[in-house]
Amino acid sequence: MSTVLIIDDNPAVAIALDVLFSLHDIRTVHAETPEAGLAVLDTDAIDLVIQDMNFRADTTSGDEGVALFAQIHARYPQLPVVLLTAWTHLESAVELIRAGAADYVAKPWDDHKLVTTVGNLLELSASRRELGRRRAREQRERHALEQGHDLCGVVWADAATERVLTLAVQVARSELPVLVSGPNGVGKEKIAQIIHANSAVRDGPFVALNCGALPAELIEAELFGADAGAYTGANRAREGKFEAADGGTLFLDEIGNLPLAGQMKLLRVLETGRFERLGSNRERQVRVRVVSATNADLPALIANGHFREDLYYRLNAIELKLPPLMERPDDILPLAQHFLPPGKRLQRDAEQVLLRHRWPGNVRELRNVVQRAALLSAGNAIGAAALGLPDTAPAPAAGSVVDPDRMQIEAAISRAGGVLAQAAAELGLSRQALYRRMDKLGLRPD
Repeated sequence: MSTVLIIDDNPAVAIALDVLFSLHDIRTVHAETPEAGLAVLDTDAIDLVIQDMNFRADTTSGDEGVALFAQIHARYPQLPVVLLTAWTHLESAVELIRAGAADYVAKPWDDHKLVTTVGNLLELSASRRELGRRRAREQRERHALEQGHDLCGVVWADAATERVLTLAVQVARSELPVLVSGPNGVGKEKIAQIIHANSAVRDGPFVALNCGALPAELIEAELFGADAGAYTGANRAREGKFEAADGGTLFLDEIGNLPLAGQMKLLRVLETGRFERLGSNRERQVRVRVVSATNADLPALIANGHFREDLYYRLNAIELKLPPLMERPDDILPLAQHFLPPGKRLQRDAEQVLLRHRWPGNVRELRNVVQRAALLSAGNAIGAAALGLPDTAPAPAAGSVVDPDRMQIEAAISRAGGVLAQAAAELGLSRQALYRRMDKLGLRPD
């Protein structure tokens, strides 16, 4: 049950409000003076304050109400305060609204309007407290994730990314092979680096090989090395990636592109730790932690005979799925700012375009877009035009003008699932202020 503090020197007002709010399961506490009201706030859990604007019989200036609000707002800046005001104090009440008061209600009040106003503010206040608790919990979780772990400079804000990072540092402690899956450009190699940095072999080398960037006939030589004369052009012996990664981690990107012959040899190395260079019959022994990555549907490749099922299960002891950037929307702006040079910043219209873009190239595309925009922008502020991205918002009707405030409000309401209190909290507005803006823009709640 919510508790409302009524600060008014007229007991009849307190009684009337107590009866009114009790019908709506709202508890009231009464204080007759500003000093008594402040004392209640210091000791009781109060969700909202309704304060009068005048407390002295010899004056009707409202100065006492102004001073009381200033003290309440200074001590409890997040506490909503509703001003109960006579028309003679209306100008002062409007000034206090600008100073941070939640709303005002003129005497004599309308019961329905007052209950609606208080109910909306209590709902909004509860939403803000929940948002604050969620952010505090996320900060604690982030601290716990970062504590004692090397995250290799990863920037993130989205819960989906945090889940993957948490799993990455957990699986790093084992020696099991890890498969990182996800589309191109999402940061799979960065996840592999985090696994290595938090593993028992973190002091060893981290060696990466993109299996999709080499001709099929050279991949085996890259993996296992080759003796001189093993193939045309092999004028001298060369070390393979397994040898280079001995005592550390080998990251095999685009593992789905590995030819079947190479897959068979890779399976043997994973099972025994032994291999032979091309053109050699001498076995070599290594101890390597293997992390592989793919953007391909490996089960489909297995069904088509292009990938060995036994190798798949050997590589996929643990799988980490990294979602595309469009499914991690809270990461977009922190990453964009991270990619900007010092002193550069994004204007609001640029941020909106970044948030609307679908990012088929994921983090790699975002980095390229932002860095190009920073290079081409003369000043420190980067606008939407510098990004060179198509604006994916619905096209306005002929002759109409896109209102960014309207788009921002519509987007917030959509993200909040139509819950106006939650949308208002996200926008940093009171619910009444949100209603006023919606009314001005011709928006109607569903």
